[in-house]
Amino acid sequence: MAFDRIDRQIMALLQDDGRMTNVDLAERVGLTAPPCLRRVRALEEAGAIRGYHAELDAGRLGFPITVFAMVSLQSQAERDLAAFEEHVATIPEVRECHMLNGEIDFILKIVAHDLRTFQDILTTHLTPAPNVASVKTSLTIRTAKALSGIPVTDD
Repeated sequence: MAFDRIDRQIMALLQDDGRMTNVDLAERVGLTAPPCLRRVRALEEAGAIRGYHAELDAGRLGFPITVFAMVSLQSQAERDLAAFEEHVATIPEVRECHMLNGEIDFILKIVAHDLRTFQDILTTHLTPAPNVASVKTSLTIRTAKALSGIPVTDD
């Protein structure tokens, strides 16, 4: 699907504020409400807008610990990769799982209530998982930038 300037403006504005009313959105992009809503629905149906969510403060909700875990597997056969992905999908504290190329097979973003909880996740869910060769972890000390979404430009 090709996106014009107005589509990109709509996506950028909704990415920044998913609770924006259609009337406000239409005004910001220079449309009336009905055609703006049609465009939003078309972007949703095309899969360009996949959903809406609230951005929660992990620390205030009792998850002040963020750890990145680099996981190497013994086998990279597709069935083994899929089995690992299915396994980490069952661990609620694993918030992101990305397959990489290179020495590391996956990088996981994990949140935890405290270091003891993280250690429990590591020793009971990750390192003993089938096909896991090694897990290397790095505890986040400070986050300088954490933007959700993607950059939307007028290209």
